[in-house]
Amino acid sequence: MSPRRPSGPVLDAVLVLVSLADVWVHVDVGARPATACALLGALALTLRRRLPLATFLLTLPSALVTDASLAPMAALYTLSSLSRRRLLLAACALAFAASDFMPWPWSSLRVTAFTRADDLFYLSYTLATATAPVFLGQLVQARRELSLRIAEISEAREQERLLTAQSVLAKERAQLAREMHDVVSHQVSLIAVQAGALQVGGRDAETRQAAATIRRLSVQTLDELRHMVSVLRASGSRPTELTPQPSLGDLQRLVDVSGIEAKLETDLPEDLPPAIQRAVYRTVQEALTNVRKHAPGATATVRIQHRDGALRTTVTNTAPTRLALALPSAHHGLAGLRQRAELLGGTVACGHTADGGYELRLELPVDPN
Repeated sequence: MSPRRPSGPVLDAVLVLVSLADVWVHVDVGARPATACALLGALALTLRRRLPLATFLLTLPSALVTDASLAPMAALYTLSSLSRRRLLLAACALAFAASDFMPWPWSSLRVTAFTRADDLFYLSYTLATATAPVFLGQLVQARRELSLRIAEISEAREQERLLTAQSVLAKERAQLAREMHDVVSHQVSLIAVQAGALQVGGRDAETRQAAATIRRLSVQTLDELRHMVSVLRASGSRPTELTPQPSLGDLQRLVDVSGIEAKLETDLPEDLPPAIQRAVYRTVQEALTNVRKHAPGATATVRIQHRDGALRTTVTNTAPTRLALALPSAHHGLAGLRQRAELLGGTVACGHTADGGYELRLELPVDPN
């Protein structure tokens, strides 16, 4: 962790105090004009961030009539760190060097001052003293601009990374949409056509009813697949729901079209949170699907109760009366239900019953109103 830098006003106050100490050391209090110029230069440093050029001009008399040169150097450094006008900075540095080198009053200047070795050495020292704040200020300005440039480059790279990730995701979604359209939709369409033919040519009512159920579910699946394909082809440009989100009001219709003999028993309040309603709906949907796949001929009972701040959903089916067909399954349904329940602070349990059936239990906490 980098050390915390002092704030601007605090740094300005410290700089003014140090400049006043420089005045106290180098200026005779008895010389009132010189003292006034030195104090004006020290106090002018409070304006150095807002009016850097004016601050330097106010500190220049201090370098001309006194030996207190800290305030002019600080003002010149601030001007150099904020300005890009090289000619102005060079003129200010020469003005400071001349003010610091020239004696006051100017009438005391001797021509021999430019020929003696010690005076020439002092002139060189004065020029170095004047150019040092300029170079330092320009260095700080370059460092600040470089930091801003690095930040802009980092932001641009992050934006480029996000765009690349979105592009890859869009390609994957488009490929998935093609696969769903070309393979899944085609096969489900064939199922619907065959079920329609069986419904028309079936010999008994039970066969025709089963064919009608298969055809209805196939058509519904096709509608959902078409909607999912359109969403996938949107490439994620905006968040879109894959299907209209179900609620507890849709449970009775879900039971009616499940294709099995099922009974719904509910005891629910009217204002359950939408997330709770979706979790219950998806749990019942998955349970009825499993009954239809793995327990042919079984009957199911769906019980939903709200007691003691908890919502309990139980789906129980009897033992199957026919052999189940071997259908592909990745066992992701129950895992997804458990994850959904854990996100809501609940639990999912399942297991066989004593009579050879199966039971799925969901329990979710519900905050009392």
